[in-house]
Amino acid sequence: MMKKVLSITHVLILLLVHSACFAQKKDSVSTAGADSVNTALLADYKKQYTKLETQRLQDSIKKSALQQQLEMLKNDKTAREDLQQQIKKLEEKQDEGYTLRKAKIDSLRQTAKSFPVYGFFDDTLFVIYNRLGSFSAADRADAITQRIKKLSNSGTFTSDSLIVADNGTACEVSYGETILVSVTEDDALWNNTSRKNLANSYKVKISKAINEYHSEISPTELLKEIGMAIALLGLIFLIIFYTQKLFKWTALKISGQQDKLIKSFSVTNYTILDSHKLTQVILFVNTVVKWVLIIVLIYISLPLLFAIFPWTSGLAEKLLSYFLNPIKNIGRSVINYLPNLFTIIVIVFVFKYVIKLLKYFADEIKTGKLKIDGFYPDWASPSFQIIRIILYAFMFTVIFPYLPGSESPVFKGVSVFLGVLFTFGSSGSLSNVMSGLVLTYMRAFKIGDRVKIGDITGDVIEKSLLVTRIRTPKNEIISVPNSNVMSSHTINYSSDAPEKGLILHTTVTIGYDVPWQDMYKALIEAALRTQHILKDPKPFVLQTSLEDFYVSYQINAYTREPGKQAAIYSELHQNIQDCCNEAGIEIMSPHYRAGRDGSTSTIPESYRKDKPEL
Repeated sequence: MMKKVLSITHVLILLLVHSACFAQKKDSVSTAGADSVNTALLADYKKQYTKLETQRLQDSIKKSALQQQLEMLKNDKTAREDLQQQIKKLEEKQDEGYTLRKAKIDSLRQTAKSFPVYGFFDDTLFVIYNRLGSFSAADRADAITQRIKKLSNSGTFTSDSLIVADNGTACEVSYGETILVSVTEDDALWNNTSRKNLANSYKVKISKAINEYHSEISPTELLKEIGMAIALLGLIFLIIFYTQKLFKWTALKISGQQDKLIKSFSVTNYTILDSHKLTQVILFVNTVVKWVLIIVLIYISLPLLFAIFPWTSGLAEKLLSYFLNPIKNIGRSVINYLPNLFTIIVIVFVFKYVIKLLKYFADEIKTGKLKIDGFYPDWASPSFQIIRIILYAFMFTVIFPYLPGSESPVFKGVSVFLGVLFTFGSSGSLSNVMSGLVLTYMRAFKIGDRVKIGDITGDVIEKSLLVTRIRTPKNEIISVPNSNVMSSHTINYSSDAPEKGLILHTTVTIGYDVPWQDMYKALIEAALRTQHILKDPKPFVLQTSLEDFYVSYQINAYTREPGKQAAIYSELHQNIQDCCNEAGIEIMSPHYRAGRDGSTSTIPESYRKDKPEL
């Protein structure tokens, strides 16, 4: 157990140290790019500075010549006063140029990038803003850092060995014959002080950094830091060890509560998780919490460990920033997004209640409580669905600019891709949807109607935007795409049946030897005997054709039960046979030959008046 904890701790420490070192390397590589940004920001200032510096040099030469003339003219008071006035004007001009440069630098200080000069433990001593000669700001900072670090090898260094000297154009901080840093007038302006004061502050910071370095690398201090690090590692190990034991104990307790406190999780009559599966889920959560806690503990401990040694104190800040910066950024983003979030909530709230109001009116129209001329109740639901989709699309259009990342090219690209995918992938579905809408407003049929679509006959049980479902007389459910319904002819048996009645008809062929009046009477009587056939309007017979061997008689009868056609036809056919047999009419269709030479008649014996003797 202890070996496992040690190995886990060791691996995590190595990974985190590696990531921190990689981040430092990445920061150093990006310095050159940042310096180009700094140069771009200062481009305008450099032009102005070059012009002012050239003018300053010219004025300095002119001032020096005027001062020489002034020394030569000791007795000519008028000439001396004139020279003094010229010198005063040159000084005022120089002061004016200095003021312009200072104002320009003040405006750039907030946006221009500075480059740090690092100490021995990668701590920032001071920063450089501007270039000097052919050296960029980044090059200057790097060169000064390297010079300072070379002083660590000097065993005789004292604070007094650093000297500040002014050569007229710059103040130099030097050690022996080595110039550590040159402070120009521009450096002073960027730091809002004088050259001498800035140079002295640099001297103090460099001296303090070197003395602290010598103190930190002393054997006594190193032993103390190593001891603190070992103690901290031991404490981390103990905490992880007892954390493992704690979660092992909780896992045993959880397992022991199966079928006791931990019972099956059910919704209504459906068991989502039985007690065993629910226990496994809780154990998995217990394990995840354990490892998250251990990783967070190690991550928080590493900055403390790195902070002990001066060389790694910078890594401590970086590791903490990796953990804290995302939390800060998330919190800042959430706070900044709150106004947009409230706007979205208000928009959704308004559209929600507008849709509720429209649904109320749709329900009123559907139930017949609200009537609008020319607008049928069965149009209410599809019309509401169409308007709702349009409103949702409009709502999304209004909300879209307030969504996080809506201006991102990736977000826009994904939106376009999904749109193209939807367009090409749903062309057939869109055709069915459009056909469904047309069928709705055509009112070709409604749910419950007996229809015939193509070769399919049955009752409509469902109408949707995509398909129409029909139940056949054999209880078969057939789904017909709406595009097929539109392209086929549709017969509706139910639309006029309640008011005018549906005419059912069937044809019987009888020979010419039977009087048509007898046939009419038999067929009408058969129809009137049939259940669900209306007495009024009265059934009627049509002679549809006179063929070579027979006459075609068509019986037509009214009914208001189109959904019972199969049963009505079956009963009608039975009654036709009964009535014809009762009337002594032989049904010989389509072609039937019988010799009348004593052969038996086709009429069943039960219908004959002169039954033969047995």
